[in-house]
Amino acid sequence: MTLHRRQFLQLLAATAAGPRLVAAQQARTVRLRGTIEALSADKLTLMERSGQRMELALAPNWTVTEVYPVTLQDVKAGSFVGVGGMPQSDGSQKAIAVVLFPENMRGTGEGHYPFDFLPQSTMTNATVADVARSPSGERLELRYKDGQKTIVVPPEAPIVSLRPGERGMVQVGQRVAVNVQDINGTPTVVRVNAGKNGFAPPY
Repeated sequence: MTLHRRQFLQLLAATAAGPRLVAAQQARTVRLRGTIEALSADKLTLMERSGQRMELALAPNWTVTEVYPVTLQDVKAGSFVGVGGMPQSDGSQKAIAVVLFPENMRGTGEGHYPFDFLPQSTMTNATVADVARSPSGERLELRYKDGQKTIVVPPEAPIVSLRPGERGMVQVGQRVAVNVQDINGTPTVVRVNAGKNGFAPPY
């Protein structure tokens, strides 16, 4: 299947309807995850993880963010992180993946809200107040402006960080996450999150 503009606008509307959006620009952006099937100077074809083929335009000024692995030892009290997680019965969150934000991205999307990583998953962008060990994995105590969350990070959860990338690192066959906006009536990629040397962003 190929993504048509009406389908994209439905995705866009669903994103805009989500709670706790931090900026109007984010409300107009859809994050898609999948494998690049074709790439040219102005187009990108993505096989989305649902199995839907999506033909997308590339904005003239599209950018690349490199996603690269770090370890939990790099996450310290005072770090600003984003954690995709699943709610647990005791009120904590079990981390699916942890993003250690660079200092210039501190405060990005701060808060706790639903996320599209998996059904019922959440995103918590917050400052680390404490890091402790537990039988089920490391525990992060996160604080954000409206509250706090306890995150259990199991050993298998990927820990990554972000830095500016180059267009040359984006290749056919690569697993990526792309930010897409409706520009002049066309679903258009404005940013690609990708790894190097076979490393892929967690999703």
